Amino acid sequence: MKLEIKKIMAVLLIAGIASSSAFADEAKKKKKNFKEKHPRRAEVIGRANNEEAKNAKAEASGKITEGQESKLNRQDQKIKREEERDAKAHGGTITKAEQNKLNREENTVNRERTNMEKNNAAKAAVQATPSVPSTGN
Repeated sequence: MKLEIKKIMAVLLIAGIASSSAFADEAKKKKKNFKEKHPRRAEVIGRANNEEAKNAKAEASGKITEGQESKLNRQDQKIKREEERDAKAHGGTITKAEQNKLNREENTVNRERTNMEKNNAAKAAVQATPSVPSTGN
């Protein structure tokens, strides 16, 4: 009888340890998920992803060159890495000031892409304009 009680106690103890471990794992997962999907982080990462998509679209349509697209994408990747470092330094979130700084950097990359598009369009227009032959007076 005592042996059966000890077996039952051992089974209950093991089940309790397993369930508390599962509960702790679930809590860690929720906390990690919150940090990764923190509104400020999500906004910065989402914006960087949108910028990369815009770069690809501009390159595909011929508005910028492949080299220009690569340069812009490297800048966007740098911003993402900076965001990850900032989040790691603050327990998984970024501060409002860091978000503002990262957004200013994205604004700069966005303006750079727009300027590239305009410059490339102007160059194409100049090249497409036929030259007027001079009259040999």
